[in-house]
Amino acid sequence: MHIDEYAKARYTTKAFDPARRIPQDQVTQIETLLRFSPSSTNVQPWHFFIAGTDEGKERIAKATTGFYSFNAPKVLNASHVVVFCTRNNVDEAHLQAVLAQEDKDGRFHDAATRDGQHGGRSYFVNMHRFELRDVQHWMEKQVYLALGTLLYSVSLLGIDACPMEGFDQRILDQELDLRTIGCTSSVIVPLGYRAADDFNAKLPKSRLPGDAILTRL
Repeated sequence: MHIDEYAKARYTTKAFDPARRIPQDQVTQIETLLRFSPSSTNVQPWHFFIAGTDEGKERIAKATTGFYSFNAPKVLNASHVVVFCTRNNVDEAHLQAVLAQEDKDGRFHDAATRDGQHGGRSYFVNMHRFELRDVQHWMEKQVYLALGTLLYSVSLLGIDACPMEGFDQRILDQELDLRTIGCTSSVIVPLGYRAADDFNAKLPKSRLPGDAILTRL
């Protein structure tokens, strides 16, 4: 598929076919692409929940009640639902865990290289923590890099998606007991296959013209 066709083909699915399920081999691929999502300095400040059972989706759907009830069918009718969570803190324990994994995976030729990686990553984390004082916002930016990776990767697999911020974060955090793992929910993404009556699939895609958003230097 040409890149123009590819960009125009992906869209937000508003209604999922509850009878269709994502094959397990593709679910495994989704788990892998989430794990290997990019992040600044490879800090990986995230945790992902993947619900593929009715019980799991019902737990997530508890956060789509009241004002957010319009999003409940997307969660309940999807094949799988991914919850993107952002860490509440990047402490030394997390930095050391990332460093140990990099070492295990063979990224360092010697101790000096290992120390340099840790020092560089710590510099940026501390800059956002103490100087810019936006570390939570910075970490959530990294989570949205993972979100972008998911959206375009699943479209290549022929899977539809619907990224959603329309949910009650407090309810979902309590339901998944996120405080115990030091995280906060950021975005929900139902995955599956669009229903025949998905109105959004029949609408033309609309974006501002290139000249309005692109400046060529």
